Amino acid sequence: MSSAASTTRPVSEWIGEFLLLSALWGASFLFMRLGAAEFGPLPTAGLRVGLATLFLWPILLHQGQWPALRRHWRPVLLSGLLNSAIPFALYAWAVLHITTGLASILNATVPLFGALVAWVWLGDRIQRVRWLGLGIGFVGVALLAWRAPGGAGIKSAAAPWAIAACLGATTCYALAASFARRYLQGVPPLATATGSMLGAALALLVPMVWFWPAVMPGLRAWAAIVAIAVLCSGIAYILYFRLIAHAGPSRALAVTFMAPVFAVFYGAVFLGEPVTGWMLGCAAVIVGGTLLSTGLIRRRSKAAQGVERP
Repeated sequence: MSSAASTTRPVSEWIGEFLLLSALWGASFLFMRLGAAEFGPLPTAGLRVGLATLFLWPILLHQGQWPALRRHWRPVLLSGLLNSAIPFALYAWAVLHITTGLASILNATVPLFGALVAWVWLGDRIQRVRWLGLGIGFVGVALLAWRAPGGAGIKSAAAPWAIAACLGATTCYALAASFARRYLQGVPPLATATGSMLGAALALLVPMVWFWPAVMPGLRAWAAIVAIAVLCSGIAYILYFRLIAHAGPSRALAVTFMAPVFAVFYGAVFLGEPVTGWMLGCAAVIVGGTLLSTGLIRRRSKAAQGVERP
């Protein structure tokens, strides 16, 4: 039994946080759409990380992690560019041209790109089964992108570029994960989360001011921005790190697959977005390939044989 497995808690103790985190991250696409419709993509992303920084900063000070952030401020702030500033802006633009459900399904490819980037950058070994999973996952993405211009979740003629923006965002997340493994080992998670939000806020400050809307957005847009900053960024980060500690990294990773379920539901209920069979089928292919490429299926099969216990 591995040491990581021995520290995990029973499912009943963390399943509530798992579902809550999935619901929050699924809702981020809805809130991005509502905010970007009036603020525009760059102000939406800038306000999101700025307010999230204000929310996390007092918690950082209360937990006594300011010294850790001060010691590692350069790589932590730089990680915010890859992990928040660029992907948040790309998604905020993308959801104006494709449905939030389609964007959330594309976001499930993060572990696929993460495995590929770790192989290229960090030299992680990828066995044949994982290569098969990568291939299956990218086939699912290609099928989803191929059919989207024909009506599977599009809202404008810019849909192909919006899909490319989503994939660019997932690539940024993958690069940020390998960057953290290389340069942020040993930095407390709260210091990393707060510092990365601060770095993203600084990077987006000038673009946010430059593209600020001429007409002041309404109350609904402001509420969406506050919600995505506090709930989907601030509180979600805390829940994510708690989940890693209580359930283990592989189970925390599964949030990526659960969040699109909530995102598709929110989009259908609150925005009237269509949900097509093609979208759901491609989502299943992407998730299946991701499970293989990350080794989750293999780990679970070993656990069933008694090699690893939950």
